[in-house]
Amino acid sequence: MDSLNLPDFKITNIIDIILVAILLYYVYKLVRRTVAINIFIGIVIVWAFWKLTQYLEMKLISSVVGAFMQVGLIALIIVFQQEIRKFLLMIGSTNYATKRKLLKNFSFLRQDAMASSTNVDAVLSACAKMASTKTGAILVIQRSNVLDFVRSSGDKMHIEITAPIIESIFYKNSPLHDGAAIIVNNNIVATRVILPVSNERNIPLSYGLRHRAAVGITEKTDALAIVVSEETGGLVYIKNGKFIDYDDMIDLSNIIKEDLN
Repeated sequence: MDSLNLPDFKITNIIDIILVAILLYYVYKLVRRTVAINIFIGIVIVWAFWKLTQYLEMKLISSVVGAFMQVGLIALIIVFQQEIRKFLLMIGSTNYATKRKLLKNFSFLRQDAMASSTNVDAVLSACAKMASTKTGAILVIQRSNVLDFVRSSGDKMHIEITAPIIESIFYKNSPLHDGAAIIVNNNIVATRVILPVSNERNIPLSYGLRHRAAVGITEKTDALAIVVSEETGGLVYIKNGKFIDYDDMIDLSNIIKEDLN
């Protein structure tokens, strides 16, 4: 029996596979829970089909799909411009290379040890209380992208998160209630922050300036935003410039904790 002709497998091949796996993981992490995830899955399927036709030497269909993949590259850049921006921001973050941030970015290898320190339950408890009294609020939770460029527009502080503290900040007669509060880890680091407003036309007309500001900051960075409407008392969660659906407060808590991890 002839010996099998196995391809040479070098250490560089293993490194290549690991790097591609990490890249795909972060692309998936950026687009999950958004409409873009369906586009991402579609691209993977088309790419796999293209490679299959090449392997089977189906030249006609392979050339057609290959031409589509080449021309479609420009369209992909347009479709994924927000996700590409966030990816580049994550790579170029000023403290990305620090040990703490580096470990955080590889948290998928050790999620149990890298749980977020943000007290999500206290944040949502305060939001639920403010929603019941129709107290307007906007909370922005920092993740990988540093938010110094918006923090500087507000009042800097360093207060540990508790539900009463958040409620007092956004109390209607409080001098700090106007604008957003920025959360880093388990501390409120700035209040009265001015956020960039989104120009997205698909935002429902029932949503006001707070919601547009929340969409704006989550379009430009990977931050998470929670908004309490002063008009309706509605509570919305925004990520990647999209309004995320949830069933109840427990479900919302689990979603935010997963996104922070």
